Amino acid sequence: MAASAEGASPSLLQLPFLRVLVQGRIGVSIFAFVTGYVCALKPIKLYRQNNQEAAFNSIAKSALRRVPRLVIPCGLATVIIWVMAQLGMFMVGKQSDCWWCDMTAPDRMSNILEALKSLVFNIVNTWTHGANAYDGNQWTLLPLLRGSMQVYTFIVATAYIQPRYRMIASMIMYFYFYIAGDAAFGMQFFWGVFLCDVQNHPAAIDWLTSRPNISRFLATIFLVLGLYVASYPEQHPEWAGWSLRQFQVLKQIVPEKAEFPRYGSGIGLQLITIGLHFSPGLRDILSSKPLLWLGKQSFAVYLLHGPLLRSVLCWMVYGIHLPPDITNDQGQTVPGKLVFTNGWRLLISLPFWIPLNYGVAMLWTGYVDPWCAKLTEKIVGYIMLERDEKDALLPQ
Repeated sequence: MAASAEGASPSLLQLPFLRVLVQGRIGVSIFAFVTGYVCALKPIKLYRQNNQEAAFNSIAKSALRRVPRLVIPCGLATVIIWVMAQLGMFMVGKQSDCWWCDMTAPDRMSNILEALKSLVFNIVNTWTHGANAYDGNQWTLLPLLRGSMQVYTFIVATAYIQPRYRMIASMIMYFYFYIAGDAAFGMQFFWGVFLCDVQNHPAAIDWLTSRPNISRFLATIFLVLGLYVASYPEQHPEWAGWSLRQFQVLKQIVPEKAEFPRYGSGIGLQLITIGLHFSPGLRDILSSKPLLWLGKQSFAVYLLHGPLLRSVLCWMVYGIHLPPDITNDQGQTVPGKLVFTNGWRLLISLPFWIPLNYGVAMLWTGYVDPWCAKLTEKIVGYIMLERDEKDALLPQ
């Protein structure tokens, strides 16, 4: 929200620009943008070298590996969270007054057969309906997988057209998803493809190097504007003047009944990436070793932050003892609620919990992810054609 209540002054982290740091919603758009950019990067570079055959080979290998490289680690994470749920590690979060922890904490089951059935169902449901009762954050994985395949299909279909027309085609796809209301995923996938082509376009590169002052000015404008637009609140934009003005603009330019917060994050991210395009220096900073290390941990952090928040952080904030049951006005016995009363306790806890989150993510990236990669290679090696079959010519 733009403020805690109508007429109230916003807190520090509810102000524009600062709220982007904690809002979290833009992270989904970043994942989608990076997916489109990364899936297109190598093939587009090979296309510009007139090496389409090598590009097709790269796309085929990447598309084949992408399914197990997503499904295996996400399924394993679901199993770990399922074990935590059956051990009762989310009960404090479940009985806290934190609505997100309560809503996303999975139930503990007394019947092991029902629990196993629920585990299998939710692993499958992640990839069929985009829902997982053990980790709600995995809802993004199905559209990310689907989007990567859309990008691969687009890249193959545009292999033999001129780069300028491929850029036009990627923008047509962008506006298709813009009109369709898919601001979080579809728009971002093909914006990533478009920007990948632009950053490998010789004329665009020459323009940047020949006009450094103009580039820096444009970078500043787009970065500031992008962060401002991405600050759009989840609810009640009318509670602050700056967000009300954004609402009035978005109402004129986005489809009817669109998710305004998603469009705010999506358009804001695109403006930010344009700003980065005009600033090679900032791109170099984002490619520095510390930030590349953070990026390497990002997928593991995404998979693990939910269960760690519902367990360890809840214990640090609310304690480890469950409240007694209470009797409501209707005479029904219901679980008691733990009430958040001390903001300082949360502030003290976060400097310990955040390194813990990244420490666990490092273990995942260092040990679990390589195991998943090896298993993927075994699967791919088992199902791939033998060399003599691969070399066979297709019938004319």
